[in-house]
Amino acid sequence: MAAICLLPDLLISQIAAGEVIERPASVVKELLENAVDAGAQQIHLTLEDGGIRRIRVQDDGCGIPQVDLSLAVTRHATSKIQSMQDLQQIATHGFRGEALAAIGSVSQLTLTSRTQDAPHASQISNISGAWILGPTAAGVGTTVDIQALFHAVPARRRFLKTAGTEWGHAREAFVRQALIRADLGWQLTHQDRLVMRLMPCEPGRRIAQVLDLPEARLRIVDEVRGPLHIESWLQTPTDVAGRSDQQYFFVNGRAVRDRLLIQALRMAYADVLHGDRQPAAVVSLTLDPGLVDVNVHPAKAEVRFREGQAVFQAVMSACKAALSSSSAPASSLGMSSGMALAPGKALAPGAALAPGMASEAPVRVGPRLPSAWAHLQSSMPLVASDAAPLAARPQWVTQAPAPSAADAHPLGFAIGQVHGIYILAQNAEGLVLIDMHAAHERVLYEQLKSTTKNTIQSLLEPVVLKASAEELEVAAREAQALEALGLVLTPLSSDHLAVRGVPSLLANVPLEPLVRDALRELAEQGVANGVEAQRDALLATMACHGSVRANRHLSLPEMNQLLRDMEQTARADQCNHGRPTWLQWSLADIDRLFLRGQ
Repeated sequence: MAAICLLPDLLISQIAAGEVIERPASVVKELLENAVDAGAQQIHLTLEDGGIRRIRVQDDGCGIPQVDLSLAVTRHATSKIQSMQDLQQIATHGFRGEALAAIGSVSQLTLTSRTQDAPHASQISNISGAWILGPTAAGVGTTVDIQALFHAVPARRRFLKTAGTEWGHAREAFVRQALIRADLGWQLTHQDRLVMRLMPCEPGRRIAQVLDLPEARLRIVDEVRGPLHIESWLQTPTDVAGRSDQQYFFVNGRAVRDRLLIQALRMAYADVLHGDRQPAAVVSLTLDPGLVDVNVHPAKAEVRFREGQAVFQAVMSACKAALSSSSAPASSLGMSSGMALAPGKALAPGAALAPGMASEAPVRVGPRLPSAWAHLQSSMPLVASDAAPLAARPQWVTQAPAPSAADAHPLGFAIGQVHGIYILAQNAEGLVLIDMHAAHERVLYEQLKSTTKNTIQSLLEPVVLKASAEELEVAAREAQALEALGLVLTPLSSDHLAVRGVPSLLANVPLEPLVRDALRELAEQGVANGVEAQRDALLATMACHGSVRANRHLSLPEMNQLLRDMEQTARADQCNHGRPTWLQWSLADIDRLFLRGQ
């Protein structure tokens, strides 16, 4: 066995670099964060070959004094922490000294900096292998120029991907910083071509610019819940595409990847997304640095919350509340007049759907609602009330309500039906087209959810499950939360649980995976989303089967009752599958179609 010896300083630095520098994007992240910490107002990133050949970050921050430049490229030297207390209350981002030492050991690095009171700039470089310090000409701020990344570690360089792939990762690192610091100016150049230039602006405008989203359609969250300040900019559900790479999470201004926050966002969008689509979102949390540990990952990409379950619940509920304040769709002709729909409230001015959004395809046939839910269907207003046969009823009714009456209800009043599928209504804005099946499906779904909440079916014979010590502990600790979901669990022994009650809607669902998933989610997140998700999925099916179908001709009172119910229902602008339920045309839009006044 070889004798134990101290490693050379260069090898120690290269090992440290391997922990924090995975690819050029890692360097970009560190240097941009350092520029932000330095108080820069303008930051310029220049890349060549995706950062493999060159990375240059120039800022106009406070700069580094000449006497500190040699220390700046030394391991374990930084101006950002002085004690263990500072380490536990980290409010800065990059670690300039530590990062530069690691980067310099695996690249050719030149650091140029000048402070406000310095007569000239100073430069330190390791181009020749040893660090050389001297004067130079430059403005106030710092420029870090890195060339030939991993040239001294060929094995690491071989693991880099193509220049195009590395460019994509580096650009993403730039975007993360630009998103969270909209008050700063940013510039990105690649291969001598200006790719992005962002002037200081409001956060919503910056997010709209970078993610290519309509600013007016972003749902904004700005809430303080206990020690947590939640700021989020969420894409309207009906605008969501199939991408999941436009979700950004920040904790105290630091970009992070956190499974807890990803799950909270996913649950907030439950019931309002179509298919497998993923929303674009920026979620920013601000809290006491002592309540979050940013040192659990070498590259500071992951964090650990002291009260993770409370953070999960706060983010999920805040985002869900914002998404429940629904937006009215615009017409497929690109007309932008729209309204917003708040749960339990009348409609108010709001934003419009993106052009070209198609409404839900009509459901023409389907099974009857199960008899157990017949009383719910009978309580719904959309029942044929007139004596005339459906086929004999007029498809169009030309008499429109008086304008004063339409003003009292944002969705207005029904004029008639179109092909037994859509309801045409007139409101103060102009015309409204409603997909009656999709709209009634959402109304009925929300009613079913409120009616069946906390409904428990007791089992004649308890189902006994073998349980681990952790599952038994969670079942005892979260008994009240489980019962709120409809699950009644009691311990039988040191390794067995008895299931004595289940949600009435899930009585026929296999119990063992249901219970185990609930206990696992309660242990990890403080909420059993699986039980709620299965229950809501069954309720959505019930609502779909129980809602009015295509070719069902409704009377004017029935159509108007549906409009009133929509005005009082959360998320009524979308069906349970995330498709729009109504479109709005303003009179100005219609005038333009007919060239009136032109």
